[in-house]
Amino acid sequence: MHLVRRGGLLPWVVLALGLTSCTRAETPPAAEKKVLATHLAGSWFTADPDELARELQGYMDRAEGPVLENVVALIQPHAGYRFSGPAAGFGARQIAGRPFTRVVVLGPSHRVPMRNLVALPDATHFSTPLGEVPLDLDFMRTLGSSPYFRVIPEAHAGEHSVQIQVPFLQQALGDFRLVPLVVGQLDEAAIRGAAEVLRGLLDEATLVVASSDFTHYGPNYGYLPFRDDVEKNLEKLDMGAVDLIRNKGVAGFQAYCGRTGATICGRDPISILLALLPADAEARLLRYDASGRVTGDFENSVSYVSLAFTGRWKKEEAMPKPASEFTLTADDQQALLKLARGTIEYYLEHGRPPKPEDLGIAVSSTMQQVAGAFVTLHKRGDLRGCIGEIVPRRPVCQAIVEQAVNAAVNDYRFNPVTADELPGLHVEISVLTPPVDVKSWRDIVIGRHGMILSKQGRSAVFLPQVAPEQGWGIEETLTHLSMKAGLPPDAWREGASYKVFEAVVFGEEKK
Repeated sequence: MHLVRRGGLLPWVVLALGLTSCTRAETPPAAEKKVLATHLAGSWFTADPDELARELQGYMDRAEGPVLENVVALIQPHAGYRFSGPAAGFGARQIAGRPFTRVVVLGPSHRVPMRNLVALPDATHFSTPLGEVPLDLDFMRTLGSSPYFRVIPEAHAGEHSVQIQVPFLQQALGDFRLVPLVVGQLDEAAIRGAAEVLRGLLDEATLVVASSDFTHYGPNYGYLPFRDDVEKNLEKLDMGAVDLIRNKGVAGFQAYCGRTGATICGRDPISILLALLPADAEARLLRYDASGRVTGDFENSVSYVSLAFTGRWKKEEAMPKPASEFTLTADDQQALLKLARGTIEYYLEHGRPPKPEDLGIAVSSTMQQVAGAFVTLHKRGDLRGCIGEIVPRRPVCQAIVEQAVNAAVNDYRFNPVTADELPGLHVEISVLTPPVDVKSWRDIVIGRHGMILSKQGRSAVFLPQVAPEQGWGIEETLTHLSMKAGLPPDAWREGASYKVFEAVVFGEEKK
């Protein structure tokens, strides 16, 4: 392995959207107990544990219909229990007493904007009036190593969409480990990317819950597509969405929401669920309701849907082992550069990423090596976009397609690249070896190693090019890296752990 230094600086500042893994905060170590307490008790539901348990069990007992086999996922509403509890009881009844040991809850972010990110909590346990639930820290650490998931405590602090699900889960399941995920505002690439990461971690003991209310109708919500036969038209509108959910088509469901303006707040959590479901999964509508039926007034109304999905989580085919060394030939490098540039051009014209064959590019076996990769764009020597993934999880040609799109249109520091800019852009690619642990910072070799520092649930990354191009020695590099992780400047000296990786960097010839 060697480091090829070409082109301009790959920036060491925080790169876009968390998609770079350059600034990453992991979940805290298990020994450091941090409890996230629900803020909903006493308002959205009673704070009295006995009364709460009786209320939840009542909703489940009153739910009707057959109990399904092989339930793997639910869509559940997330309003106060007075309004959504009767519908949610249908879903909870389906899982009562089942041997689920892990529950992944996907809820939308109502307050914190997070473009193309899913928020992990900075906690080890979650508490409700029914007791504490341990979080699945290993599962969350694995998520945190991917580009779509980041620890964002403020996203969880006041978010009801995830918290409202937990008491029902406690009542139905008893003991389990929780993975609470607050979903930001995602494009289709991020939806599918997050789903791909989750899919590889699911097993038969895992339940996935997508938390969503359906149409928010009325002047309070700024949504009045009709004024007559409101109850009937609302159900027709919501059932149109349900039909597309049954088809498990992400694009169709998203397009329906866009076309109708249907105010389904959990459209992105639902889309992640649809993208990760096994092909043979089947959806069953358990209950449809609306707050207007509870209050008797449809001037303002929120719809509630409980759906169950049956099937089995299927293990993905084993990916090839990540390459520890690369044998990318000059032809491979030119093909990958052509793939990156062609991907951007194709995406700007068609609104979706291409397949290599769409661009007339033959993918060699070495271009299918599993590796992390960055795509960096410069314009007249200045950075124009840079996003990548550190952790190897797929063939490098696939990583470059996605990260080329991200670098061009999803780097939040810049406006999206336009077609007029393409001739003046310079494309650079960095292909990374898998990160490996080292015993101490003294094992890091400046100019050879990229580095990941982790301490107290926080971490940050520098690519191999950073220190040489900034003229830093090891101590100065680690001082900057500590500050980048949100730690004191000297935090690297004690109690930190380190991983290192290397990179092959190559770019287009500069005109």
